[in-house]
Amino acid sequence: MAANAHLQEQIRQLPHQPGIYKFFDDEGIIYVGKAIDIRKRVSSYFTKQDHNKKTQQLVKNIRRIEFTIVNSESDAFLLENNLIKQNQPKYNILLKDGKTYPYLCITNERFPRLLPTRNKINDGSRYYGPYANLTAMNVVLELIRALYPLRTCTYNLSPANVEAGKFKVCLEYHIGNCKGPCEGLQDEETYNQYIQQIRNILSGNLTVPKTYFRERMMAAAQDQQYELAHGIKQKLDRLDDFQAKSTVVNASLSNIDVFSIASNEKSAFINYLKVMSGSIILTQSVEVQKKLDETDAEILAPMIMQMRDEFESQSKEILVNTAVDELPLPGVTVTVPQIGDKRKLLEVSLKNVLYLRKEKESMNDRSKDVNEVRIMEGIKRDLRLTELPKHIECFDNSNFQGDNPVAAMVCFRNAKPSKKDYRHYHIKTVIGPNDFDSMYEVVTRRYRRLVDEGASLPQLVIVDGGKGQLSMAVKAIKDLNLWGQMAVIGIAKRLEEIYVPNDPLPLYIDKKSESLRLFQRMRDEVHRFGITFHRSRRDAATLKTELTDVKGLGPVTADKLLTKFKSVKKIRELTEAQLIEEVGKAKARILINYFNEQETPAAKPQE
Repeated sequence: MAANAHLQEQIRQLPHQPGIYKFFDDEGIIYVGKAIDIRKRVSSYFTKQDHNKKTQQLVKNIRRIEFTIVNSESDAFLLENNLIKQNQPKYNILLKDGKTYPYLCITNERFPRLLPTRNKINDGSRYYGPYANLTAMNVVLELIRALYPLRTCTYNLSPANVEAGKFKVCLEYHIGNCKGPCEGLQDEETYNQYIQQIRNILSGNLTVPKTYFRERMMAAAQDQQYELAHGIKQKLDRLDDFQAKSTVVNASLSNIDVFSIASNEKSAFINYLKVMSGSIILTQSVEVQKKLDETDAEILAPMIMQMRDEFESQSKEILVNTAVDELPLPGVTVTVPQIGDKRKLLEVSLKNVLYLRKEKESMNDRSKDVNEVRIMEGIKRDLRLTELPKHIECFDNSNFQGDNPVAAMVCFRNAKPSKKDYRHYHIKTVIGPNDFDSMYEVVTRRYRRLVDEGASLPQLVIVDGGKGQLSMAVKAIKDLNLWGQMAVIGIAKRLEEIYVPNDPLPLYIDKKSESLRLFQRMRDEVHRFGITFHRSRRDAATLKTELTDVKGLGPVTADKLLTKFKSVKKIRELTEAQLIEEVGKAKARILINYFNEQETPAAKPQE
């Protein structure tokens, strides 16, 4: 697609350097891209001829081009990512904003609290997360609250306030969920040991808290404090159970990000796993709508950057299932593992992303099924049928000035074309252009055959035409003793009137009705199917008549030539040598003489 003069001048001004480019339409930015060579990349949009339709539409809307030069491809990657998030151009894949993901916060105060929150405040508090969903966060929160007695009140527990006795213990103290630091019943050192254990758990390191509880359990048992030892053992069991449910391969795999992608024509699906000490501490799957038929690698690279930023990952190792261009992440390795524990870890991510894709596609299929049922229910309601019209057949006749009369039938099952059930009919018993008798013949032939074969009958039969065609279809069905086993209607072209048997007045269905739209679609489809068949018969008959009139040329030779070259015009254009090769020297001379006698261009002389 060539650029106009204004854009061509802008392209000529672009530099041969790395950076980003922005395409604008009349309203604003519509696309942001990165390039090692800005001019070459932008020029390719206007010079390549094999762009898909979406890219062609993008180029058609470009009114202005801007660019920014950067030092390296990595810098271009980062700038592109930021501009996409900031401007959300319509032709870029839209990356989500993770500001609403929940965090767990350890407050910056004496006797810190553990709080769920969606807002990060720069007050010295420590935030963990974000968590991909509330369920994942609440599982961790419930575990910690079961292991450690933390305060939930908002009191200012300064030493002066506690010593002055300003506060009293609440219900949480009496039910054992808090040790009462508000009244000085718990020392700060022990409380801070709990907070340190919690920090380890939230960081994915369960080894430290498990060691802590195991040592305390052994000490309590040695002192014969068996009830205390049993309580600690229950907490240790909860930690073991929590770790067992999230262990993937082995504890040696630590601080790894895993990304996998699977796509179809319209969307890409990405799964992200964050692994610490062999355990998955975070998992998230997302769907990204394709905008320009991007490849998996083109989608995955910015999504890695986006999701690591959203979930504040500092992992130095990334596993992926498809190779991506070098990411602007210093010190971070990106690999596609083929064997071993890392490959098993990647397969866990792949299993999740493939399941998501299958589920989304299944939902789309179910949505289509729902639409089809709705259409059939609408037809049943509009025509007052007794059963759902899952099988509908539509008939049409076709002839040209009475010549070569044919008919066609199309079949729809579950409101969709069933092309294997389409049928053409040569009219055998009717002489001349008689649509009514032709309709009687083809309807009779169709349903006599279905009865003879023991096949199921349609719930609805549609004939293309008014009361005359409808009455003949009804007569055919009655003569076959099938009346009452299927409904019959006629659809007239002029006002889209629906005729039903035994009613002189037509039925008018709402023009926006899905029922009428399906009837029109079937009518147009049977018309197309019939006209195509009629045209091929008419052309074949015309050609065969012309060639078989040639004295000395038999029908076998005529059929052979017409089958191969399709038209007499193409046969006339053959050279003498080509004709001899096809039919021999004698018949070639007969054809050349015939064409000359008809004052048409003869065969070209042999070169």
